[in-house]
Amino acid sequence: MEFNEKLQHLRKQKHLTQEQLAENLYVSRAAVSKWESGKGYPNIESLKAVSELFSVSIDDLLSGKELLTLAEKENRSNINTIYGLIFGILDMITAVFFILPLFGQEDKDYIRMVTLFSNTTISAPIKTIYYVLLISLTVFGAVELFIQNLKDEKKINLCKTGSILLHALTITFFAMSQQPYVTVFLFMLFMVKVVLLIKKNGMK
Repeated sequence: MEFNEKLQHLRKQKHLTQEQLAENLYVSRAAVSKWESGKGYPNIESLKAVSELFSVSIDDLLSGKELLTLAEKENRSNINTIYGLIFGILDMITAVFFILPLFGQEDKDYIRMVTLFSNTTISAPIKTIYYVLLISLTVFGAVELFIQNLKDEKKINLCKTGSILLHALTITFFAMSQQPYVTVFLFMLFMVKVVLLIKKNGMK
């Protein structure tokens, strides 16, 4: 029997409904339904809980092939989570651009590097856009870190796409408004994201 058939058999032996089993395993009824229909497998923690609840070994629950599939899925999920956390941290790092002296300000015959807050030569509309872009990236980073806890791969991937697009837009605007130091630092962070995406796609 496949895992989904074994799970149904064990549940019915204990006279449990899908909802009752879900409560025992601290998962949703939809998750149990998905497992029993053969559309997915529980994660390692849920699998251990199933094993303990029905007093059967994990080897009895899953065939060698199914164990390999589960291990690969768990590995991909862990890597996705790690990359998502790195994306979030990289976006939140952009908050330091508010306090680092990276913005050029003309001072008589030379250009002095000052913080964004203290720069008086950048026009108000441009400075407002700087604030909006940098704050957006920082907030987006915090959202990305929160999303990792939901373990929803679609939302995590959507966040990564949004992060790349917002980051690219920010780099473009700073480059067009001739802020070389900020542009270079942003580009370096952006390239880390690109490398992570290439590595992740290469593992599929």
